[in-house]
Amino acid sequence: MKRILVVRNDKIGDFMLAWPSFAMLKQSHPCHVTALVPSYTAPLARLCPWIDEVIIDPGRKGDKEQQQALLATIRDKAFDVAICLFSNARNAMLMWKAGIPYRLAPATKLAQVLYNHRLTQRRSRSEKPEWDYNLDLIRRYLADQGAPAASVQAPYLKFAPEVLSTVRQQVAAQLNVDAERPWLLVHAGSGGSANNLSIEQYARIIIKLNHALPELQCILTAGPGEEQMAEQLAAELLAHGGNGWIYRSRDGLPTFCQVIANAALFMAGSTGPLHIAAALDVPTVGFFPMRRSATPLRWRPLNSEGRHLAFSPPADSDHPEDMSQIEPRPVAEAIAAWAPGFWR
Repeated sequence: MKRILVVRNDKIGDFMLAWPSFAMLKQSHPCHVTALVPSYTAPLARLCPWIDEVIIDPGRKGDKEQQQALLATIRDKAFDVAICLFSNARNAMLMWKAGIPYRLAPATKLAQVLYNHRLTQRRSRSEKPEWDYNLDLIRRYLADQGAPAASVQAPYLKFAPEVLSTVRQQVAAQLNVDAERPWLLVHAGSGGSANNLSIEQYARIIIKLNHALPELQCILTAGPGEEQMAEQLAAELLAHGGNGWIYRSRDGLPTFCQVIANAALFMAGSTGPLHIAAALDVPTVGFFPMRRSATPLRWRPLNSEGRHLAFSPPADSDHPEDMSQIEPRPVAEAIAAWAPGFWR
């Protein structure tokens, strides 16, 4: 059985977009899959049914002892294969120093010389979704092994119904919301990963949805460092006759995932929680700039067909990253026409 190390040691959203790759690997041929991830995505990696083992990467800011320990750990595992879905000079050097026999990565950076298997990719052109670029690397590896690539599809993350029911009742009691009515979860934070809507834009969309879809209860989610933004949004809603209950994610990522799984609809910018919701196949509404490397196509979430709605500034805009060009009224009207079929 092949021992495979898959490297995706960057942000949460990027890691979630690698889940189809893990699924394809495990479903295509017998293998033991280890993920190299930073500490903040490790709880998600341990939820992934196609990851057998997790190695924590201290990152480039880790001290010399941590870097040496990481290299020693990778060497000791005696991997047959390393697939770098995310490649930089540090990752390339690490795989090379570890002496892994088969090392595959995109052939797009100078560091590619340290890999002995490469696939030409031009991800910056954003010609297809990030998760499909990842899958191309898996397909290349499988082709080299003479193994047919298995078909994979959403949802990639699941929880037992009884677990979700328990969490739903706990959140309903904590926030004093109705567990029987559909929940609209709105995550206004972005973690700095991409341009996002303003608090005012989010508030105007939510208020219009309150009127168009009165059965929806709006829950504002906030991770560490995002609580002030959620509080500002709640205050803006209250000032204009709307409502938003704040869920503060303080119980870890697995619990936050279970809360997201209870949403009838999830709305956010191009950030980690949006991609978690999509991996659960919760219907998602996403807001994306039109910068070439950050388009709605490039960062399209993992939802199955028809369960994602994307909004961006006009394609012909002189300022494609200016999210203020997204008008709340047509956004709310489009959501109100599209979303109810998921719960009515």
